[in-house]
Amino acid sequence: MATRAPTGSRAGKAPAGQLRAEPGPGAALTREQKLDLYYYMRLTRSLEERLVNLYRQTKVVGGLFRSLGQEADAVGSAYALDRSKGDVLSPLIRNLGSMLVQGATPLEILRQYMAKGDSPTRGRELNIHFGSPERGFIGQISHLGDMVPVMAGVTLSFKIRKQDRVGLVYVGDGATSTGSFHEGINLAAVQRCPLVVIVENNGYAYSTPISRQTAAAELKDKASGYGIPGERVDGNDVIAVYEATRRAVDRARRGEGVSLVELVTYRRKGHAEHDNQSYVPEGEIERWESENDPLTRYVGWLTGIEGIAASALEQIDARVVQEIDLATDEAERSPVPESDDALIGIYADPPTLEPLWFREGVRSAVEKHERPASWGTHDPETVKATEDA
Repeated sequence: MATRAPTGSRAGKAPAGQLRAEPGPGAALTREQKLDLYYYMRLTRSLEERLVNLYRQTKVVGGLFRSLGQEADAVGSAYALDRSKGDVLSPLIRNLGSMLVQGATPLEILRQYMAKGDSPTRGRELNIHFGSPERGFIGQISHLGDMVPVMAGVTLSFKIRKQDRVGLVYVGDGATSTGSFHEGINLAAVQRCPLVVIVENNGYAYSTPISRQTAAAELKDKASGYGIPGERVDGNDVIAVYEATRRAVDRARRGEGVSLVELVTYRRKGHAEHDNQSYVPEGEIERWESENDPLTRYVGWLTGIEGIAASALEQIDARVVQEIDLATDEAERSPVPESDDALIGIYADPPTLEPLWFREGVRSAVEKHERPASWGTHDPETVKATEDA
């Protein structure tokens, strides 16, 4: 992957009636980095299309969640992080692209969705519910909004340890109405945690339109209630997403605390593949597809303003197809889970751990004043005398 760098201009134009981002050369991004963004967006969409085919063949276990129309959100925001510094993110079900940017492979994604025995969770979890801290992404849970307080804690640990690291967490528009979102972002704001909160405003909280679940005109306005900056950008412009996120990341890394970035986009598929979207007004999906598709817009910008040959993008398309074909064949050959796999990770493994980092080298705190389980006080000599008696 190319080294990521901050930029100072936005790219692409939204159609009439949508948010606009001024076209610009993206001078601080190299040609390789711009093609890198295209690769991850194309990989995200093509991999999900392959998963749809497998789902219809009953080879996908459980639900299938698409990010069709939102690829720029996950890719552009994750690309603004710096893995070499140990930055981490917490994805949601529509943030497959962010995991790919951080190093997740199509093979493990396919194995995970197909519940194979050699999937990241040994077939015990579904879709993209898995983490890889060494690659900078944390396993998600299904309770929307709850990862905000989790990431507040993670980034608070960065601050306490004086580490030059930043965390990023995704939420949908509906999650901004939850108590977990409020408590988490409020704590992070007060503690000035190095956290970026990405709000993907895709129009619907499952089947509830945004106008029916919040009276806020713009979700970025919620940031002022926590005393933090908020920015609203065109979520279907990958360059604009990258730049806005990079500004928030740089701010967090300077010790200035939390930022909220609202990405205005659109969910062109239902909550999951089983959702028929009967609640969507007629023609709305088709209008977003024809007028504001993030991949179409980016291709037009690359081949137009940037002057990149269409053949260069076609080479990337061919590479993506080959990678997904090879990964699919390998995943198909993967075995189903063994019955004993269900027992792995249920109990602590290993059963004992080293002391917590803030107690390292301070044995008296454990041996003289606290129980090994970390609650209450006790005197080991008194306990031993009682046991001997």
